[in-house]
Amino acid sequence: MPTTVVDNIGTLITNDPGLGEGLLGIVSDAAVVFEGDRIVAIESAGNADADERIDAGGRCVLPGFVDSHTHMVFAGDRASEFVARMAGADYEAGGIRVTTAATREASDDELRSLTSARLTESARAGITTTEIKSGYGLTVDEEARTLRIAGEFTEETTFLGAHVVPADYADRPDDYVKLVTGDMLGAAAPYARWIDVFCEEGAFDADQSRAVLEAGLAAGLGVRVHANQLRPGPGVQLAVDVGAASADHCTYLTGADVEALAGSSTVCTFLPAADFSTRQPYPDARRVIEAGATVAIATNCNPGSSYTTSMSFCIALAVRDMHMTIDEAVAAGTIGGATALRRTDIGRITPEAKADLVMLEAPSHHHLVYRPGVPLVARTIRAGIEV
Repeated sequence: MPTTVVDNIGTLITNDPGLGEGLLGIVSDAAVVFEGDRIVAIESAGNADADERIDAGGRCVLPGFVDSHTHMVFAGDRASEFVARMAGADYEAGGIRVTTAATREASDDELRSLTSARLTESARAGITTTEIKSGYGLTVDEEARTLRIAGEFTEETTFLGAHVVPADYADRPDDYVKLVTGDMLGAAAPYARWIDVFCEEGAFDADQSRAVLEAGLAAGLGVRVHANQLRPGPGVQLAVDVGAASADHCTYLTGADVEALAGSSTVCTFLPAADFSTRQPYPDARRVIEAGATVAIATNCNPGSSYTTSMSFCIALAVRDMHMTIDEAVAAGTIGGATALRRTDIGRITPEAKADLVMLEAPSHHHLVYRPGVPLVARTIRAGIEV
């Protein structure tokens, strides 16, 4: 099988402290050799032989970003809702129903085309792994359809039938939970790796959320939780209690929440672009990190509260407003996201990992924050192929 070397790398971020310096395992003047879709060696610049050579020209190379929380499969537009928020309106979970109506009306081909365009945009921004949730169908057939389409683009698919209670179940939410945990789960599970629930006032309470997650576990799915986005609540504690891979949002955390995360394997996934868009306060990531919890950053790409595919933007927000160092934020957007997906083959540049690499038009990763808003991704390589 042909080999490729990315040579003359000025700063290489491996995310393995055993290979280099500091949290990010930084190696200077390096080369990365990959064969097919797998990395086979880290070498000194100029010392690696391969069939093909890519000259990094002294640029920074880091692992492809891992976006562990998105809602990519949808139709419609909610720009007017965003404009209203910028004028002072509050964010409410009920806006999800607007997207649900538009998504139900879209054909398979329309949804496939829209999703492909968004993922192309995210690849240009350096994202090489994307989790995609359902949740804009909210019927048995529509949730299965969303996941089937999502599965054409990623293996990280998440059943989120418990996104919001649809209007026709507004007066009987428990009946909707029975549908989610019964026929809807049965139809969705063959297309899903994960199950998720929006545990929030206005969506699903603690008991309803637990019922959804336990049904998913019984069906063999991994667990994720939308937790503590709009106010303090039971979501984080529930996530830890059921052994969720990730508790996402975590905007409002009590001391007990932080302690629970630190004492568990549940990753605290921050979604700073959602806090930006909804004008929620930014969470204090510093206290979560210092408590010993594992953290990730994801885009939460969706039409209502975070319509972005830029991990660089999220990293800059995390450093500026969440008290993270640049190294911590870059780690959170790469190996942190991989950990939130329970993956060891992505989010790092090490032998046997997937050949997912991002080359920056910059000498170091610091420029992701130093030059916010600038499209610094020069090349994206996913599974050994430039995209």
